[in-house]
Amino acid sequence: MPTISVSCADLEHLVGRPMDANEVESWLPIVKGELKDHNPATGELWIEVRDSNRPDLWCCEGIARQIRIKLAGSAPAYACFKPALRPKRRLVVEPGLEQVRPYVAACAAVGCSVTDEGLIQLIQTQEKLADIFGRKRRSVSIGLYRLQRIAFPVTYALVNPDEVRFTPLGFEEEITLREILAVHPKGIEYGSILDGKPGVPLLRDAHGRVLSFPPIINSRDIGEVQVGDKELLVEVTGTDLRMVLLALNILAVNLADRGAAIEPVEIFYPQATEIGKRVRTPHDLGRTRSLPLTAVQSALGQPLPAGQVRDALLAYGYQAKLSRDGISVKLPPYRNDMMHDVDVVEDVAISLGYDRFELMMPSQFTVGGLSRLEQVSDRVRELMVGIGFQEVISNVITSRQELVERMRLAGSDMDQVVEIDNVMSQNYSCLRQWMTPSLLRVESASTRAFYPHRLFEVGEVAVPDPGEEFGSRTMMILGALIAHATANFSEVHSCLDLLLFYLNLPYSLEPNCHPSFLEGRSGWITSQGRSIGLIGELHPEVLEQWQVGMPTVVFELEVNAVAELLA
Repeated sequence: MPTISVSCADLEHLVGRPMDANEVESWLPIVKGELKDHNPATGELWIEVRDSNRPDLWCCEGIARQIRIKLAGSAPAYACFKPALRPKRRLVVEPGLEQVRPYVAACAAVGCSVTDEGLIQLIQTQEKLADIFGRKRRSVSIGLYRLQRIAFPVTYALVNPDEVRFTPLGFEEEITLREILAVHPKGIEYGSILDGKPGVPLLRDAHGRVLSFPPIINSRDIGEVQVGDKELLVEVTGTDLRMVLLALNILAVNLADRGAAIEPVEIFYPQATEIGKRVRTPHDLGRTRSLPLTAVQSALGQPLPAGQVRDALLAYGYQAKLSRDGISVKLPPYRNDMMHDVDVVEDVAISLGYDRFELMMPSQFTVGGLSRLEQVSDRVRELMVGIGFQEVISNVITSRQELVERMRLAGSDMDQVVEIDNVMSQNYSCLRQWMTPSLLRVESASTRAFYPHRLFEVGEVAVPDPGEEFGSRTMMILGALIAHATANFSEVHSCLDLLLFYLNLPYSLEPNCHPSFLEGRSGWITSQGRSIGLIGELHPEVLEQWQVGMPTVVFELEVNAVAELLA
C-alpha cells in the first residue's frame, strides 16, 4: 500500500481550516489511512493509504478533498467535466500506435502559480500513479509541461528511434531516442516497455518541437516544470483507455483544488475507441447505479432510514438520489472503483463511521473443525515436506499473460480463464486456472538460489465451467515443481508415486498432448476411472518465457478428487 509524504500546513490550506497532527489522524479512517510518522519540526506527515482501489487518495489533495467533502456534506462540481465547455486545444493521434501505446489524454491548467508544496505533491502524485496504478509506467505514464511554450495541435505519433533527437531532462545535449534508451537512467529503467515494438511513441507540437518520449522521459526545454509556472499541460499515455482517463481526471481535480482553471483538450484518434474517435478530456467515466436500500441494511446489519443512507453517500462524494425502488448513485469523476453493491455499502459505513454501529454478540455457540478437504490438504502438505519439497504461497489473482501466453496456451482449448471486470491493474486481472504458472513465477525469481529447487503449493484455482451457476468452479490443487540441470520426467514421477503410495491411492498415467509440455513427456494422472491431475516436462519455450534456465518438471493433483476417492 502506498505511503505518501504530506505537509501539515499544505493539508490545512487545502482543507480550509487549521489542523494539527492529532486532528489529521482522527480524520484518516475516512480515507482508510494510518499516520505512520510525524516530524513536528517540519510538519511533515507520512500517511499509509490502505486502499489500492482509490488512487485519487494517494496524494495530499485527495485526502484533503475527502475531508472537505465530509465537512461540507457534499462534493463540489468541477466545471472541466461539463460537456458544454468547448476545447480550445487539440491533440492528434496518428496511425500505428495501436500495438504500442494507443491512448492519450490531456488538459491544460491555467491561472494558478505552482508553489513549492504544490510541485512536490504534483511530482509525488505523478510517481505514485505511474509506478503503482500504472504498473511502473507499462499501463499509465504521465507528463507535465510548460504550456506557454507549446504550439497546438500536438501530435502523438510512432517514430523511428534513430531519426529523432532532443534534449531529455537531466541532459545538456541532444541525443537520439535509441541513445536515450541506452544511456539515460530512465531509458535504462523503463526501456523494456518498448522492447520488440515496431517504433516508439513521441509527442510533438505544431512546430515539431518534442514534448516527450513516453513512457520514458520529457524534453528539458518544454517538460521541466518549475515553481512559479502559471500555465501547465498535463498528459497521460497508456495501454488502457479507462486507466489513462482516470489518471488524468485525478490530476485535473488536484490542480483545480489548488485554484487552477482546467481547460479540456480534444483527442482525435485514427480509429474508434470505446468512447469514440473524438474524446474530450478530462472525461467523466461515472455511470449511475441503482441498488435497493435493503442491500445496504442487510449488509450493515441494522435498519437505516433512506435519507440517512443518501446523506452518508453525499457526504462521501457520491451523487445520490432516492427512488421508489431504492437509491441511485454515481461516483465522482476521479473515482472508478464501483464494481458491486457492496462497494457502495462499504462507503456508507465509512461515511457514517464504524463506531456508529451497535456491537452484537454471537447468538449461537458452535464448535469448529477442519473440513474433510482441509484434512486431506494438510496431509498432502506434510507428505510433500517429508519428500523434500519446500512450500510456497502465491496469489490466486494474476494476469492472463502468465496463465495463458507464457504457458503456450493461446489459441488452444485451454486458454479460457476467469477474468475480473473493471480491474485496476492488468497484473491482477484473472483467477488462476492451474497452479504451474504460480510455481514458475517463484522459480523465475529464484535463479540465484542453489539447485536443485523443489517447490510445491496447495491452494485454490478457478476453472471455467459453463455448467456451474457462476460459470466456474473452485478447486483445491497441489502443484509441485522440480528444477535443476538434470531434472526429468522419471524424477518427478517418482515423487508423485511416493506421495500417492502414502495416501494409499492407486493410479495410472495416460499420455496427453499439452502445449505447455514436451511432446511425449506429459500425461494425465488417473485413478478409479477419473482424471485427477497432470504431469510432465515443461516445454523450452515456456521456460524461455519465464526466464528459467534449468530443465523443469511439474505435476498437479486435484486435492478435491483425492479427498473424494479416499472417503
